[in-house]
Formats: sequence, C-alpha cells, structure tokens
Amino acid sequence: MNEMRRNVKKSPAVKKVFALLLALSMFCALLAGCGKKEETDNVTVRVGAMSGPTAMGMVKLMKDAEDGTAKGTYEFADLSTDPSTFVAPLTKGDIDIAAVPSNLASVIYNNTNGGVQILAVNTLGVLNIVERGDSVQSIKDLAGKKLYATGQGATPEYTLRHILKQNGIDPDSGLTIQWCADTTEALSYIANDSEAIAMLPQPFATAAMGQVDGLRVAIDLNDAWTEIEDCDIVTGVVVARTDFVKEHPQAVETFLSEYEASVAYTNDNAADAAELIAGYGIVAKAPLAEKAIPKCHITFLKGQEMKDSVSGYLQILFDENPQAVGGTLPADDFYYGL
Repeated sequence: MNEMRRNVKKSPAVKKVFALLLALSMFCALLAGCGKKEETDNVTVRVGAMSGPTAMGMVKLMKDAEDGTAKGTYEFADLSTDPSTFVAPLTKGDIDIAAVPSNLASVIYNNTNGGVQILAVNTLGVLNIVERGDSVQSIKDLAGKKLYATGQGATPEYTLRHILKQNGIDPDSGLTIQWCADTTEALSYIANDSEAIAMLPQPFATAAMGQVDGLRVAIDLNDAWTEIEDCDIVTGVVVARTDFVKEHPQAVETFLSEYEASVAYTNDNAADAAELIAGYGIVAKAPLAEKAIPKCHITFLKGQEMKDSVSGYLQILFDENPQAVGGTLPADDFYYGL
C-alpha cells in the first residue's frame, strides 16, 4: 500500500492534475479578491464632520478625496457647528460615517437600538480655563471665584462638575458659574473685565488669546482630568451606521486607514495642515489654526484603547446625568472591531 502511494505521488500525470487544481484555486481566489476590490471602489462613503478639531484632523483626507488620490471614494457633507445636524441623516441612512461628540454617539446608539458603532476616538479634551491675570494655578484656585463658561447641559458642564467635585469644590455652592449662550458672550466678559476667568474650548481659546491682551491658558482640563481619572476626556468620536459596517467592511477599513493617516498628517505637519484648515473654512486663518493644532488634542484611538477611553468617560457622564448618554450605557457591540 505504501509503495502504491509513493508511485502515485511520483506519477507525472498526477502531478499535472495537482498543478492544474492549484492554478485553478489561485485563479478563483484572484477573482474573488478582484470582486471585493471592485465593490469597495464603487462604494461612495458619505461623511459628516463638525467644524472644529474633528474636522481639523480630517482635512488631509478631504483634500485627497477632492484631488482623486484617496484610496476610497468619499462625499463630505457640509461642515456643521451643531452636532445634532448629523443625527437625522445617520438614522435615516443619508450619511454613513460622522464625527460627533462621544455622548451623542451613545444617545444615538440607544435611540436606534444599536444603529451606530464607534469606529475611533478622534478628539480628547478641548476645554481650557483662561484668565488675564495669574490668580489660577490649579483647579482648587477656582474656589470662591466666578467662572464664565459655555456648554451648560452638555459634556462641558458634566466634565467641569466632575473635576470640581474631585478637587473638593461643590459646583453649586463652592464657586459661581455663569453659563453663557456661546463663546462670543464669554469672550465679551473677558474683554471687559481684567479679572474675569472663563472656560473656553479650543480652537476658540487660542483665537481669544489673539484678541485679548494678556489672556493665557491657566489650566488645560486634560491635565486636571488625568490627575483624578485613569480614562481620558473623550470629546469626539467617529461613528458609522451599523448596517453600513456590515455591508461594506472593506470600505470601513479603508476609511479608518486613511483617516488615521490624515490625523497623523495634521499633527505632524501643522503649518501645511493649517493651510488646508483655513482653506476649508474650519478656522478663519492659517496662523491661528497652526497655533491651535497642538492644543486641540486631535488623536486617533481604535480597538481596545478606544473602548477603554470611551467607556470610562461615558460611565462618569452617566454618573453625573444618565440622560447625557441616552439613559443607559452602551453594550459591547457599540465598539467596532472588538
């Protein structure tokens, strides 16, 4: 029997058959691969982004798509300053991927029964405490003072309240917080009162420093946060419709690869990225954008690192106000790739 097997293996005819089968198998695999590539190339990924740090990290991809040099095919929605702009298009399927605040991603997930997934974290904390003097060196120095701030009823308020409480300051009685309708109102108080202290987001804080003499960043709230917590302040994330992820997995992977490269380009080539940022109207002038980029904490986190950061931050927001995350914390299927 063994001798027969050896003879079969050595037979030229058998070898030819095996060679033909191998070639056929490789040809079929090639055809399958070509089919997948063609499918990816034909998918137009519709993307929405807020005007701010999230869009700042996306400009290289936007430019590549415009020039026709991107690997994927992308259609970018008009930039918006209002994150809720993308809620209806996401839920209706009018856009496929969007950069939104982390808590809004959780709200959409809960309201759509898992209709979206987080692909990546794109922005960490962007909040700064600014003043014209030098009375504030740490969070504890805010005790008994008046603080102008924006973002009441949203993540800026919940982030600030948590930091204050962890530093022994009651946010309701340990200082006076005057909530402003927008950053322009907050800036007016700073400009007219040399002793005013405010909480402003980037890149507006950098813009304000160019308008008000002596204004400085007293505290980057990312630093204050890491002193009390193991997770990050997660300001922005990129989400995708769950159905789109299932239908076009390769298009999603291509997007993530190109977006990660775009974020790296913005951080590593601030001057060139700033020109694109100004060109797309995200920030008024390139010199301002260049100064703001290092302070905006533009990043790219995916996988387990993404989940650890987002889940930790959402837990803290949930503890402050469950409705801030949609009433309940998302399940594991909220996190893409895990």
